Amino acid sequence: MKRIPAIAVFDIGKTNKKLFLFDENYRIVLEKSEQFTEIPDEDGDLCEDVHRLTNWVKTSLDEVLALPDFDIRAVNFSTYGASMVHVDQDGKPICPLYNYLKMYPPALLQQFFDAYGPEASITRRTASPSLGSLNSGLQLYRLKHEQPDVLAKLAYTLHLPQYVSSLINNWPVSELTSIGCHTMLWDFDRQGYHDWVDRENVAGYLAPIVPSDSAKPVTFGGKSVPVGVGLHDSSAALIPYLASTQTDGAVNPFVLISTGTWCVSMNPFNSSPLTAEELQYDCLNYMHYKGQSVKSSRLFAGYEHEQQIKRLADHFGVPVDQYIKVGYNPETIEKLRQHVSQVTTEADAKGKQLLSMQGSLFGQRDLADFADYEEAYHQLILDIVAQQLVSTNLVLNDTSSNRTVVKRIFVDGGFGKNPIYMNLLARAFPDLDVYAASVAQASALGAALAIHHHWNALPMPADCVELKKYTAPVIA
Repeated sequence: MKRIPAIAVFDIGKTNKKLFLFDENYRIVLEKSEQFTEIPDEDGDLCEDVHRLTNWVKTSLDEVLALPDFDIRAVNFSTYGASMVHVDQDGKPICPLYNYLKMYPPALLQQFFDAYGPEASITRRTASPSLGSLNSGLQLYRLKHEQPDVLAKLAYTLHLPQYVSSLINNWPVSELTSIGCHTMLWDFDRQGYHDWVDRENVAGYLAPIVPSDSAKPVTFGGKSVPVGVGLHDSSAALIPYLASTQTDGAVNPFVLISTGTWCVSMNPFNSSPLTAEELQYDCLNYMHYKGQSVKSSRLFAGYEHEQQIKRLADHFGVPVDQYIKVGYNPETIEKLRQHVSQVTTEADAKGKQLLSMQGSLFGQRDLADFADYEEAYHQLILDIVAQQLVSTNLVLNDTSSNRTVVKRIFVDGGFGKNPIYMNLLARAFPDLDVYAASVAQASALGAALAIHHHWNALPMPADCVELKKYTAPVIA
């Protein structure tokens, strides 16, 4: 029986650790998944068990390489970002893989801004809102100033995707999708590391930068297999959309709203620098795997939705998941717009009245004002979409001289399956084509596509994304 040519992709999230095999047409032919229990670091804060993760990656790859039905022809990785692994000369971790939610010492942060700020300047240049440990470059700064004994053993500080990659290809490197993701390391004005990296004498701990689609051949059982350098998962998830929106080799511009706990609007076609105002409203940059900046904005809408449906369930005496049964009702929307006090209007949202990106207007509303659950839930989504309009508009248009006009919005994740959200979003952006989009395992697929040219002689697939168009009628 002929063995199936495949690429193995490790997709490592905070909760689920997955290994996929994709065939040459990028169909999933095998999936393995595991969850790890977090362990305490030296301060008692929970963090990833880096040694268990290390063993799982090596053991899992050995297992799939031994499978008789598959011919593993490449390996790559996508992992969550904002996480650094400090390793010695042998590539072994010398301290815990600290959680990016770990509290950052306020005095040390102030020391950093006093030396290299002001804060507004460095956050703008690095396209990194001040997020404490989520600015992963500050994790290296903290290691230097708080643990000099550990620093003395340090060979490299690797971003998590490249640490996992190095377990297989023994190639300590850095790449831009990890460097460019709110790390406070990368100066987008000069397209290099920020001055503080050199002035702190830590540049030598950052491994050489290679292209994100690089791969190094590794010999397994006498056969050479290209092993990629890994990507940050949010940037990897963009790649299937880029591959699926090409016409005659050119990509048709789009904005992707990736919805989950956060709703992140990503515009790979907007290269204009972030402004201080945009940073204030939770804009940041990701990095395209080809090196261009991806202007993005974040909205905490998934979390807010989760909180408010609990409130609705308590008030109306229904199950928490009752919203799943609520279909889009344009008459209800019209009634709400005419009779329920609106904190803002769509016209306001398009102007200077920017809404708070934390929480929602709905949290201020009296649930007794609504006739029933369905009406109240429609109002919740109205309020969320009012914020989404603001958030997405922040990144929609490129203000640079090489302006690119976006024609389409793709929505993936939970809200893409919500008919009320999707119809209201289509109404909020009447001049754009709005689609619910779905990609099976987008970040893993993106990591596979990134090194397509290293292992796959077939054309890049153009049908990775399933689309459903929404065209909402204008309600007078």
